[in-house]
Amino acid sequence: LREARALAALAHDHVVTVYQVGLEGDVPFLAMQLLQGESLESRLKRTGRLNVPDVLRIGRESAEGLGLGGRGVGHEAGDVGEEGGMSDADRRPAFYAARRGGLGQWWTLLHPPYTAWHLSYVVIGASLAPRVDTGRLLATLLAFLLAVGVAAHLLDELHGRPLRTTVPSATLVAVSAVTLAGAVGLGVAGVGRVGLALVPFIVVGVVLVLGYDLELLGGRLHSTAAFAAGWGAFPVLTAYLAQTGGLGVGAVIVAAAAFGLSWAQRRLSTPARLLRRHVVEVSADLVLDDGRTLRWDATDLLRPLEQALRVLSWSMVALAAGLAVARLG
Repeated sequence: LREARALAALAHDHVVTVYQVGLEGDVPFLAMQLLQGESLESRLKRTGRLNVPDVLRIGRESAEGLGLGGRGVGHEAGDVGEEGGMSDADRRPAFYAARRGGLGQWWTLLHPPYTAWHLSYVVIGASLAPRVDTGRLLATLLAFLLAVGVAAHLLDELHGRPLRTTVPSATLVAVSAVTLAGAVGLGVAGVGRVGLALVPFIVVGVVLVLGYDLELLGGRLHSTAAFAAGWGAFPVLTAYLAQTGGLGVGAVIVAAAAFGLSWAQRRLSTPARLLRRHVVEVSADLVLDDGRTLRWDATDLLRPLEQALRVLSWSMVALAAGLAVARLG
């Protein structure tokens, strides 16, 4: 059926038209264009060897049809499943989710690409300081890893089990409480070195984690803007303040950039999560200006979203690593 659907997406004089593909009970069927004339095999039996002009014409027309097949199909073989849904081989709730349960569930719960992305903002914020204190940078990274990478993500799993893990809820709550407390403890310990200016950031950090993931205040903090502020701008400003004891214009500008990048991240990840976790079937016909028709399914819609998220996440890590090497090397 997959190959038949790919053929049905093509429209060309030298490609047989497939009008319908489906299942009748357990029996697959396809309705195709009725062709008039004879096959090449019959022609050769009737006339013998073809002359050169006929060979060139048939070869050209066949190549045009084959070339269209390479350009016109909206998906690649092996990527789509039955009825326009995700393939059985990859119905994971996230592209980074472990393929097996057990301890692999904890890897999934940490959202590794996104955790690395947001920890990159910590490194970037610290790197803006005139002088980078390695100890303060490591402490800030650890605090955000505990608060955002662990606590926030575990709390998020309590709402409907979006990652389909089987870790007991009591365990998620307990680990979240311990790691969030650890992050707060690191912040309190840092007040003595950084100053009282760090206290409001500790309070705001706790409010953002609990408010966003537990959807407090009627879910007002569970929004794209709150995510961009809490997971993008906030790490940059906190890391800079941890280094300098205050804020600067440059840090605010970079925080605005991090806000925009995190906004884009959520705008990409929201439809990606929808497609992976909830969509059973989807299909769309795209009619091009040259007359070709592309048929897209869930995989075709999901692929560019997740490719962009992958590239953005590891690009941010590379940027942060480069800045760290330049400042600390």
